[in-house]
Amino acid sequence: MHSFKIYNSTIKPDANEKQEIVDFLFNYLDQYGDPKEHILSCLEYATMESPVAFGGFALVIKDKEEILGVTIINKTGMSGYIPENILVYIAVHEKTRGKGIGKALMEKAIDLADGDIALHVEPDNPAKRLYEKLGFTNKYLEMRLRR
Repeated sequence: MHSFKIYNSTIKPDANEKQEIVDFLFNYLDQYGDPKEHILSCLEYATMESPVAFGGFALVIKDKEEILGVTIINKTGMSGYIPENILVYIAVHEKTRGKGIGKALMEKAIDLADGDIALHVEPDNPAKRLYEKLGFTNKYLEMRLRR
């Protein structure tokens, strides 16, 4: 049986849990990942441990003590013109891919999020199909100016 653990502004992960979440995402995001310090910053934003943060949550799905999947959703502090939430990271353990863990994680995250959710997905990412099945649409082409 799978269980969910939610971390937010009132239920914060301890140092070991933080490390476990960061390591899991770093290992299983594959080519779509970021450096560990960016993942940690995102987690601390979600749990309001960052000096400037609107909050959000981290959602972990486990089988007994083993992490099977993690997602982190940050609040944007906006609404209407920009969705209230952005799904920053989601990853599932490689041994559980295609077994409904990602779907269960996404459905629970959608239930927990207050307001609309945006996410970025690479066109070749297999998870894109799941997002579309859950109702996500591609309204814009994202463009960035890096400095």
